[in-house]
Amino acid sequence: MAFEDILEAVPELRGKREVERLAGGLTNTNYKVTTQRGRYVVRIAGKDTGLLAIDRENEAHNTIAAAETGVGAPVVAVLPEHDALVLAFLDGEVMDVETLRRGDRLEPIASACRRLHGGRRFLHDFDMFDIQRRYLRVVQERGFRLPDRYTEFEPAVRHLEHAMRVRAEPTVPCNNDLLAENFIEVDGRMRLIDYEYSGNNEPTFELGNVWSESNLSLAQLDELIAHYYGRPLRNKVARARLWGLMSKYGWTLWGSIQEAVSDLDFDFWSWAMEKYDRAVTEFEGLEFEQLLADVQRED
Repeated sequence: MAFEDILEAVPELRGKREVERLAGGLTNTNYKVTTQRGRYVVRIAGKDTGLLAIDRENEAHNTIAAAETGVGAPVVAVLPEHDALVLAFLDGEVMDVETLRRGDRLEPIASACRRLHGGRRFLHDFDMFDIQRRYLRVVQERGFRLPDRYTEFEPAVRHLEHAMRVRAEPTVPCNNDLLAENFIEVDGRMRLIDYEYSGNNEPTFELGNVWSESNLSLAQLDELIAHYYGRPLRNKVARARLWGLMSKYGWTLWGSIQEAVSDLDFDFWSWAMEKYDRAVTEFEGLEFEQLLADVQRED
């Protein structure tokens, strides 16, 4: 279906309108549509995103649930037959890495995560260990590019997985993809967008993902954990760090798959290697074994 036909399928988007392509979106295309009724965002899924473990039914269900908490954008329409979502446009400040690294948004970030995590459960669960195994099978079976030494770290990953299962956290509804640009500050409160990878997961995955995606300092991670849980917790900091490591290791393969299948003019390999290089540093770092011990202790 043509884009114009999608617009005509939604009453709020009909009539005189202005359409603007929005920047970003590596697995979807986003448009801002302004009509007499208001401003909206139309999200259209990209091709072959099933290889990336994106479930569009899950995304739609969870986007609605996130909106109910006041954290996500209000949902105007779901068009499953066209792999499209229509959302209310959030008029606020889109975060970036430099802004988050200043450290003055950590409390609002923790507050937004708590609100999302307190909502009704999402449709499916999200497990980064399972996702990474799935990505690895896709890359190997299809002959996609694999970073040097990638599989050498598989034994360490299995050790990490075992340690994390010993004292697993109860799962909650999580976004699971909190790069800086998925935070929008509206009237002093953080809102969270983009629920492609959302699912029920451990809260420390969410916090570790925030830390990892924006490459925050360890002191800032400590502060983020303290804001979320109300006090500093060594076990939770260790979990967040290890989830951040696992995110980097797993999303590396996301970049490998995207390099092979995406039509976007984007250097997915360099993006993936930046994450992989940081993951290798952490796997080989002196603190890795101590972190594995810390996640199995009680705070």
